[in-house]
Amino acid sequence: MSNAAARRSKIEAAAPKGGGGANRAVVATVVAVLVIAAVVTAVILSSRGSQQAASTGGSTLPKNVAAMGAGIVVNPGAPANVPTMDLYEDFQCPVCGRFEQLYGTDVTQLAAQNKVKLVIHTLSFLDDNLRNDSSNRAANAAACAADDGKFLQYHAAVFAGQPAKEGAGYTDAQLASFAQTAGITGSALTAWQSCYSAKAHNQYVQSVQTQADKDGVNGTPTIKLNGATVALSTLTAPQSLDDAVKAATK
Repeated sequence: MSNAAARRSKIEAAAPKGGGGANRAVVATVVAVLVIAAVVTAVILSSRGSQQAASTGGSTLPKNVAAMGAGIVVNPGAPANVPTMDLYEDFQCPVCGRFEQLYGTDVTQLAAQNKVKLVIHTLSFLDDNLRNDSSNRAANAAACAADDGKFLQYHAAVFAGQPAKEGAGYTDAQLASFAQTAGITGSALTAWQSCYSAKAHNQYVQSVQTQADKDGVNGTPTIKLNGATVALSTLTAPQSLDDAVKAATK
C-alpha cells in the first residue's frame, strides 16, 4: 500500500460513519497525558484586527450547518439526550495540530458511537496574526468537503499535512490534495474544486469566527460540553474525555 493510500485509510477509519504574532496572541501551556506525557499549548487571543469583509465570496451554508455562525455538525443523527461537544480549532494553529494527534481519534470515536453530538467550528483568527489567508482558505476548503459528506476526513487530512513551521501556510495545490486524501473523487472532486475556487462558503467561514468572538472563545483549541468549557489541563488520559462526557450526559 502506498503512503498516500495508507494515510487515506487511516483517516477513513477514524471518521464517524452516516498557531501567531506575540502582539496578537498569548501562549498558555497546559499538560496533557495520554500514554506518555505531552504538553499542549493554547493560543489565547488578546485582540483581533480587521478581516476580509464578510460580504465577499458566496453565502451558501455547508451541509449539516443550521445557520450562519454555527459549527458543522459531524453526526447530525446523534440522539437528543447526548451532550453537545463543540470543538473550536484553527487549521494553522500548531497546538490544534498537536491536540488532534493526542485526542483526535478519541473525539471522532465519541462521535462515531453517538456518545456526543460533535460540532466543529473552524476559526480563522491566525490569518491576522500570521499575515496570510491560509486559515480562511483551509476553512473554506473544509466547508466544501462537508458538502460531499467528507468534512471530518478533510479535517483530519489538513491537520495531518500541517506545515512544521507555523506561518508557512497551505498552498491551493496542498488543499486540493487533501480533498483527494479525504476520498473526494470524480464528479465530487470537480464540485469541490468549483466550490473552493468560488469561495462559495466564505461568508459562512467569516461568520463562524465572528460568532466565536461574540461567544467569548478566546483560545484554540477550545472544547465545550453543553456550553461549558472543558479545561485542557484536566485531560490527563483518554479516559478523562469519556468521564467528562458521562458527567455532561443528561
